[in-house]
Amino acid sequence: MRRPARVNDRRIKFRAAAWKASNGGKNFVNNNWIHILVWAVVIGGLFGLLWWQGQIQRLAVYVAQTREELRKCAWPTWEELKGSTALIIVMILMLGAYVYLIDRVLAGLFFHI
Repeated sequence: MRRPARVNDRRIKFRAAAWKASNGGKNFVNNNWIHILVWAVVIGGLFGLLWWQGQIQRLAVYVAQTREELRKCAWPTWEELKGSTALIIVMILMLGAYVYLIDRVLAGLFFHI
């Protein structure tokens, strides 16, 4: 007597059949390695071209200069940061209330005329 197929068994069989149909019946592992190899060659070639043009060196200089400038910045203390955050939250709530109020007033004027 045959046991009833479980949901997981059916899903696995369906996925395998769907993959085989979409892949033209080819072996998944071999096809996947070919794709990986092609992309590795393309990315490696692009990296080599950028290196040859000096773009990688320019990027390294840019990152170094950016880090140097960020060290010069005056960063806020924890208390200043909490105060600024609270102020921004309060101002956003006030702006939202103002826009809501103006919207209600204008809606009342235009739709009750």
